[in-house]
Formats: sequence, structure tokens, C-alpha cells
Amino acid sequence: MSDMTTSRWQIPLGAILVHLGIGSVYAWSTLNRPIIAALPELPWWGAPPYTTFTAALVLLGLSAATWGPWVERRGARVAARTAALCFAGGLLLGGLGMLWRQPVLLFLGLGILCGIGCGLGYIAPVSTLVKWFPDRRGMATGFAIMGFGGGAFLAGYANAFLLERFGIAQTLFVLGGCYLVLMLLGAQLLRPAPGSTSDATDAPSANTVPRGLTRGEALRTPQFALLWGMLCINVTAGIGILAQASPMMQDLFARTPVEAAAVVALISLFNAGGRLAWSSASDVIGRRRTYLIFFAAQIVLFLLIPRFAEAGAWWPFLACLLAVFTMYGGGFATIPAFLADLFGTAHVGAIHGALLTAWSVAAVAGPLIITELSSRARDALAPGASRIHIYDQPLQLLAILLGVGLVLTLLVRPLATAREQS
Repeated sequence: MSDMTTSRWQIPLGAILVHLGIGSVYAWSTLNRPIIAALPELPWWGAPPYTTFTAALVLLGLSAATWGPWVERRGARVAARTAALCFAGGLLLGGLGMLWRQPVLLFLGLGILCGIGCGLGYIAPVSTLVKWFPDRRGMATGFAIMGFGGGAFLAGYANAFLLERFGIAQTLFVLGGCYLVLMLLGAQLLRPAPGSTSDATDAPSANTVPRGLTRGEALRTPQFALLWGMLCINVTAGIGILAQASPMMQDLFARTPVEAAAVVALISLFNAGGRLAWSSASDVIGRRRTYLIFFAAQIVLFLLIPRFAEAGAWWPFLACLLAVFTMYGGGFATIPAFLADLFGTAHVGAIHGALLTAWSVAAVAGPLIITELSSRARDALAPGASRIHIYDQPLQLLAILLGVGLVLTLLVRPLATAREQS
């Protein structure tokens, strides 16, 4: 029994390695200025982050939704290998785009291929983990999705090191090769859960795979719509601040770009840690109660941030910011277990893929809300006027959205017709 129990712990390790690779997408802001410097003729609509980061996150959700059923049919290992080829291939194609000064190749590589790789790589190990760990689903998915947050932290430093020594094109080539090896190694550690295929013979005997709703059945339930809205709102709020974290600290507290960058690195650690901590806590207190805490706490935090900025209270401001990002990451890590609880695990990968379209919407909505509203407030200022209040309106709007998320969470109820086996 102990050998079989130990064997399943290879699955979270494989998931972490896959997510460390695709999670590096959150560090792509370090590539933006080198790309623009190398291609100064790019129009505003063709420059990063629009052709890279935003496009990749949109494709992440769309590809996860489109190929979710395929991931369930072919299994996590095949899907993770495909994700590795797409993500690494996208970086290599982007490197060729920079080398040959072809923005279209950059867009196809980083925006499209990497986005598809992110979508496949994100859902493949998560689907397997909830089946391997029916007793600790939140903790298991937290391990994997923690890797996504941790990948951003490691990639931020790796990108800076490589860019300084090799330039943007060669950096993309090196990253493509490194992530290909890392993700293929992670894929090799993934195995089918017991009951998924005939070769899953080394699983703990206590594990059973519940039969649940198909993707089509789940998508027709009000519970799916409620969870979609909850994830979309939680991600919109968090990614909105993430998109403006460095400028916000410079505007509100006169921090230098270097000081702000150090805090952004710290944010990525709290983002990663929150994914494991909150999802593990949800195993104890429940998924619904965890999401209620997310929304109730963030409403207060988003309203406090402008007050702390006005008072010049740096440390309370920083504490609010870091707390928000633990819940931003925690929302991602808790939602797969929430889906498995409601709909069963048989088709959870496909259902999770469909739910990730909420991330695609939020990836556009969050940065748009906070960037556009703060820019308008900044433009309306008199020359030399304080910028302390330029983020008040977007933060208040996001607090209202979080209130809507709280109401949606209160409406979630278990499915009376969920088909599960004990």
C-alpha cells in the first residue's frame, strides 16, 4: 500500500514541471520593451502585450475549451507532450520572427502557438490530479497550479539574465529549448488515474473514479454558469491590478521602476503560494465557503487600497496587494476541485477547459478596466497634480464586480441529479 501511495505523488511533480513551463507566460512583460526596441516600426495595435500576452491568454481559454474532450480521450501524457511542442515551438517561431524582423511570425508564435500550448498544458495534469486524489482534490490541484505561478517568478529572473547576454531572438530560442525539455519530463511522469484506462494498475486501491456529468450536461446547468461568472470576476479583479501593479506603485508611492519590479516578483510568490494554501484549505472548509471568503475579503481590500495610498501607508498597502494575489491564485487552484465536487471527475478536464473561457474574457476585461479608467483620470489632471486618486474609480468598479461575485457564490447549490459513486 505504501508503495502505491507513494507512486501517485509523481503526478503532482509532473504537473508542476508542465505548469512551470507554461506559467512563464506571466513573465512576458520583461520581453515587451526588448521586442519594441528591436521592432520600433510596430503600430500600437501590433505591439506587445496585445500580440503576445493578451493573445496567449485568450487562446489559453479558447484552446482549453475546444480541446478539453480530446484531452480526456487521449490522456494527460499525450496532451502534455502536445502542449510542450506547441509552447516551445511558439517561442522558437517567435525567435525567428525577431531574427527575421517579421511581426506576423512573432504573433503566430507567442500569441497563437504558445497560447494553445498554455491551454492544453493547463488542463491536462489538473484533470488527472483530481482523479488520483479524490480525498484531497484541492491540495492536489493546488500543487499543479502553484507551478503556474512559480513559473512566472523563475522566468522573470531567467528572462532578464538571458536578455542581457544574448538579446531577444536568442533568448526566445534558449527558452524554447529549455521549456521543451522541462515540460516533456513533466509529461513523462503523468499517468492515467485508476479506472481511466486499463493500464492504471499502480493506483491506491481506495481510489475510485466517480461517474459524473458529461461536458454537455454540465454546461447546461445553472451551476456551471455561476462558477463561470465567479471565476471571471475573480480573475478580472486580480489580473486588472496585475497589469498595472508596477505603474500603480510608481504613481501612488513614487517607487522607482526597480523597486516596483522587486515587489512584482514578490507578488508572484504570493500568487503561487496562495494557489496551494487556499486550495488545500478548501479541502477542509469547502469550496463554496472558500470563494465566499475570496469575494468578501477582496471587496474590503479593494476599497482600502486607495485609502492607504492617500495616507501614504506603504506597508498596509503592500499587505492588501499581496493578500489580493493569494486569492487571485487561490481562485484558479480551487475551481477544478469545485467542478469535480459538483459534476464528478469523469469529464472534469473537458468541463474545466470550457470554464477557462472565463479567463479569456477576464484577460481582456481586467486590464482594460483599470488601464483605461486610470489613464483617463491621469489625462484629466492638471500639470504637476498628484496622481494619488487616479486609481480610485477602477478599484471601486472592481469592488462592485466582486460584490456580484459574492452573490453568485451564494447562489451555488449542489446538483440534485449529480451521478456519483462512492
